[in-house]
Amino acid sequence: MPASRELRTLAVPGGPAVAEVFPQLADLLADRGPALLPVPADDPARTRLLVDAMRPGEPVDDRAALVVSTSGSTGTPKGAMLSAAALAASAAATDAALGGPGRWLLALPAHHIAGLQVILRSLRAGHEPVVMDVTGGFDPAAVPAAVEACTGTGPGSGPGGSGRANTRAYTSLVPGQLAKVLDEGPPEAAAALARLDAVLLGGAAAAPDLLDRAADAGIRVVRTYGMSETAGGCVYDGVPLAGVEVEIDDDEGRVWLAGPQVALGYRNAPGHPAFARAGWFRTDDAGRVGPDGRLRILGRLDEALSVGGLTLLPQALEDAFRRHAAVVDVVVVGIPDPRLGTRPVAAVTLRSGATPDELRAHVTGLLGERSAPAAVAVVGALPTLPGGKVDRRAVAAGFVDGTIAE
Repeated sequence: MPASRELRTLAVPGGPAVAEVFPQLADLLADRGPALLPVPADDPARTRLLVDAMRPGEPVDDRAALVVSTSGSTGTPKGAMLSAAALAASAAATDAALGGPGRWLLALPAHHIAGLQVILRSLRAGHEPVVMDVTGGFDPAAVPAAVEACTGTGPGSGPGGSGRANTRAYTSLVPGQLAKVLDEGPPEAAAALARLDAVLLGGAAAAPDLLDRAADAGIRVVRTYGMSETAGGCVYDGVPLAGVEVEIDDDEGRVWLAGPQVALGYRNAPGHPAFARAGWFRTDDAGRVGPDGRLRILGRLDEALSVGGLTLLPQALEDAFRRHAAVVDVVVVGIPDPRLGTRPVAAVTLRSGATPDELRAHVTGLLGERSAPAAVAVVGALPTLPGGKVDRRAVAAGFVDGTIAE
């Protein structure tokens, strides 16, 4: 093992107080000081879990500048060790893909990789990010003021237009936040996002209808694919960033990723098979590269459902649901079934009226009866993990204990 440096906890506050950690993150970019383990300052239980798993205060690989947790919903999270060079390579590739460095608007939790990268990219470009307070939830009504603070423009300005500062401006959102702007926000909120040079969208699949409506509103959405182990998004709109390589395993259709942004390994799982191939990260995602050369993610291999001998990828079903105009968000999970072994069920949130029978018929028409979920439940909101992803285990538990009614 290379020479070691100390790993220290970095308590990351929510809201505007997150600015308190900007100096430490600037040192991290410069590869100065100890390696940092970001933890949520307002979540003692999560902090204890991370501290117990990652062992701050003990030596860590000398090349590691940041240890960032993966987003598992249960069990012990793994800690991806990222070097300052990997973070710099990721930021430089993002800048090149988007048209140049800029100032960023932070609207995500800052102790996860997506929020951290918003801060790091902005600091690397010489700007403190604008912080939107989402500790009480994402409020679309707060978007116009936050964007104006980020761009220095008011209504009527466009990217690069007159009356706008020369600095480019970006943000990163999850699909639920973008849907909230378009479905619930004042018109000024969508107009504000349209003044940004790009809105990165990741963390979950986005419905085609959502992307179409964003485009109609003039919002430049860039869909991202990546994870903690790749320093965040490394494939934009299906195209690998500069220096990134993508391979598809012929047997499983598993996606492999390589490039200077790949983590050194896991802090608390040395020798993990995900990093067994030097320079590469083995994901848990199935994918394919289309005739246009773009990567399409088909679903997670570790979430595949075996239904009476038929293997189903939940994301394929979710994509079919999202093609219905009434669907805002959806998650498909498996619950135990005495006959089939696993029974696929779906929980959906809607923007307009649609019955469970109508939604199931829609999916059946696209995928066939064998692939359709056995039950569909309309819910007010889907439970989420701290990073904003849907908590699939909580949804499955809700179907089993009856808190989600079929």
